[in-house]
Amino acid sequence: MQKRRLSGRRPLLLAVGAGVTVAALAAGMTSAFAATVFSDDFTDGDTSGWSKSGGTWTVDGSGVLNQSNAGSELARQFAGQTSWTNYSVQARVRPTSFGSSSALVGLAARSASSTKMYRLALLGSGRAELQAVNGSSVTAIGSAALGVGTGTWYTLRIETSGSTIRGFVNGTQIASGSNSLAGAGRIGLVTAYASGGFDDVVVDSSGGGTPTTPPPTTTPPPTTPPPTTTPPPAGWPTPTGSQKVDATIPVSGSFDGGLKRYYGIGDGGQSESQDPMFELAAGATLRNVIIGAPAGDGVHCEGNCTLINVWWEDVGEDAATFRGGTTYTVDGGGARSASDKVFQHNGSGTVYIKNFRVENAGKLYRACGNCSTSYQRHVVIDNVTVRNTDAIAGINTNWGDTARFSRITIVGDPDRETSICVKYKGVPKGSEPTEIGEGADGVNCLYSPSDITYQ
Repeated sequence: MQKRRLSGRRPLLLAVGAGVTVAALAAGMTSAFAATVFSDDFTDGDTSGWSKSGGTWTVDGSGVLNQSNAGSELARQFAGQTSWTNYSVQARVRPTSFGSSSALVGLAARSASSTKMYRLALLGSGRAELQAVNGSSVTAIGSAALGVGTGTWYTLRIETSGSTIRGFVNGTQIASGSNSLAGAGRIGLVTAYASGGFDDVVVDSSGGGTPTTPPPTTTPPPTTPPPTTTPPPAGWPTPTGSQKVDATIPVSGSFDGGLKRYYGIGDGGQSESQDPMFELAAGATLRNVIIGAPAGDGVHCEGNCTLINVWWEDVGEDAATFRGGTTYTVDGGGARSASDKVFQHNGSGTVYIKNFRVENAGKLYRACGNCSTSYQRHVVIDNVTVRNTDAIAGINTNWGDTARFSRITIVGDPDRETSICVKYKGVPKGSEPTEIGEGADGVNCLYSPSDITYQ
């Protein structure tokens, strides 16, 4: 059984018959979860839908699944179906103790049995390793020295497509290879002689889609993804019509605005707690929309979401706020007249911004520096045109945030005053974060001079 956690709603259960692949299931789905076939954030306080094998597992008051028996040789929680083939599984993982350098906390895919699987492991040695596990035989597909430590959240992702297996840590590919050990199987959360926490598990049917970057060494090097076929937008679209909005528009599934202008919420300023124009449920897609003024707090994503060809003519409080998911994608469109920031990242996980343009703004992206929960957050910005903007991204390096840039074009800045990546020290809610530096460093701010073009 697949279990999804929907904010404010009872868990939704879907049964999948034997022999039905994830891709086939997704092809027949028309709900808001057309790509997501399983998710669990443990906010209901239990492990319904999971099967335990070893270890001591409990869900704490903050909605985190913990395995606390660091002496367990192999502790596992499995979910999904053994018939699943091509899919991606992602989870946030936090090691809390390692009994040795070979101890591990990690994520599993294609678990054909309790001892046969692909595993992305965070090791006590500080490395991350993608492994093919068959009983006591463990084959390393690839690894990277990341300085893995206890008490820090890491976003792990395994992508399976045919015999190709890829592993990602915090949005960066650390290993990829061909292996025929397991063609199908369940997902799993695993520890070995270690303890750790797990949260925000998501399985989708894409079998890929995360930007592919070279494996990092001790610190991830700047990377440039291969060019996409979508050029950055050359100009601002002309609305096909206008519609005044008096209350937030909820979106489940896909909403296509046909490039109509929507306006009418809020005061057009920076006052806090304005209502959003659109509120996207987990898994929702908003496309071909022009958001006029006033627009309140723009778009709220309550979970994983996709914004395609969305335009903000005059950003009010924020253009979009990413709140409850782990993966958010902005593809195409643009935003202008944002006195503060365009995209606000309050939740966990990674924001992908590509084929976008921003004009007359404070920042294109800001990882929240004083939210009630201090997540590790990541942003990948590719193929973006920037004009009259103070900074492209602001992140909190003390929480392990990263910002990766490629194919950035900055227009009309002969003195190069636009900051690419601004670093802050994140603080508890109620305090104000402090700026501590800026620029590429190979650890948190990831880009090279060739990634930035000035026109």
